[in-house]
Amino acid sequence: MRHGLERLVGLIILGLTAVAAVLLWLAVAREDVNADDERHGVVLGAWRVLYDTHAPSLRVLEIAVAVSLLCGAGLALLEYRVLRRTRRSLNAHQDPLSPRVMMSETRGVFHGEVTVTVLVPAHNEEASLPATLSSLAQQVPPPDRVIVVADNCTDRTVDVARAHGAEVRESVRNTHKKGGALNQALRHLLPHQGENDVVMVMDADTMLDQGFLASAVRRFTEDRGLSAVGGVFYGEEGHGLIGQFQRNEYLRYGREIKRRRGKVFVLTGTASLFRPRALRAVAEHRGSAIPGIRGDVYDTAALTEDNELTIALKSLGALMVSPSECTVVTELMPSWGLLWNQRLRWQRGALENLGAYGVTTATFRYWAQQLAIGYGVFALWGYFVLLGVMLLASDHWVWFTFWLGLGTVFLLERLVTAWKGGWPARLLAITIFPELFFDAFLQLCYVKGVLDISLGRKARWTHVDHPGARRDVTADAS
Repeated sequence: MRHGLERLVGLIILGLTAVAAVLLWLAVAREDVNADDERHGVVLGAWRVLYDTHAPSLRVLEIAVAVSLLCGAGLALLEYRVLRRTRRSLNAHQDPLSPRVMMSETRGVFHGEVTVTVLVPAHNEEASLPATLSSLAQQVPPPDRVIVVADNCTDRTVDVARAHGAEVRESVRNTHKKGGALNQALRHLLPHQGENDVVMVMDADTMLDQGFLASAVRRFTEDRGLSAVGGVFYGEEGHGLIGQFQRNEYLRYGREIKRRRGKVFVLTGTASLFRPRALRAVAEHRGSAIPGIRGDVYDTAALTEDNELTIALKSLGALMVSPSECTVVTELMPSWGLLWNQRLRWQRGALENLGAYGVTTATFRYWAQQLAIGYGVFALWGYFVLLGVMLLASDHWVWFTFWLGLGTVFLLERLVTAWKGGWPARLLAITIFPELFFDAFLQLCYVKGVLDISLGRKARWTHVDHPGARRDVTADAS
């Protein structure tokens, strides 16, 4: 199962997005071409497409709007049908985590109050761990247990954890980084967990906002069919312009999750809670219904273990949410090099997960997401090319009413979606072009990930030293 599409997924996405871009080009180039004026149709209408002082015709605009609405409505309808099917399924073999299956098996039985056991995977985290553990201690109510999973630490991580009152479990001969260390801890923990003994996994560079645990516990108490609750993250302060880019990005992501009423894209590794039943089901179905090794909760072959675990749970019919009140502060990448490594890992990991799972009802939206990102690459870089051509072709700057109006709508969207970030976020959003160049940087990470996976290149991640602690940022970055 794992090797079926792993190398082909990048080529599939590149091919489909390229075909879509070419079809759009041909559609625009053929629009109202004057057969008697051949210079307007040179090379498939290249001149008309690259430099045209007129707004698109009403017909082209109508087609573009109609296609957009149909794609959006079709995707929303499919997602609704998938959610409806899994939530109503009573097939315990195919959908063991379906809400109806879970509720029918626990109906009429009181399994006690919801308890929370927190696992904090840590590799040389003595600098960031104190703030993380303090944010846990300040929760009302606090977690019942906090276990720091120390993985091959060579600093004072273990001593710092014990000094803050946490239990410590050290990994044994682990060579699979975060996923492997958590698998070892979960093998000992899960057999002793009851139906309502929730397990939370939290990164060692994350701080919970007040009310996070109380809100999550309330969700599990009120909904017996709920398998997992994820956090909504936003960026820490500092790191100058690159930090503000990331804060604006995370702010928009959180706004989108809220608009979707908590429907989960990814159960973030910064902080997510799981029913033991859900984690046990994943471990049981590894190697059969879902990729991986039987008995492992986390697939150690996945670069992005959080995204992979989300798809695994969805494949088993799980219901999960990311409530807007469950917010966390997460670490930002302080340099372009570290940000490149982090996003390359995210993008390639997402593609590899799709290759491992193939096209299923649980992964269809993720495929659509990747195709949209791929098409966005063509659109944004095409915009930069066309802008350059216009500047070179014009003797003086010309203002076109149609494009000014379209640009104003885009500017307002960027401003409104970043408004809650305060004046630094608003000023960055309203200037437009800096964020466009940031988007172009992220798209280069995406393209590099697609090429690497298509060419079968082995992933390599670098290490970075931080003052006060030696940390593997690219391996642990959430």
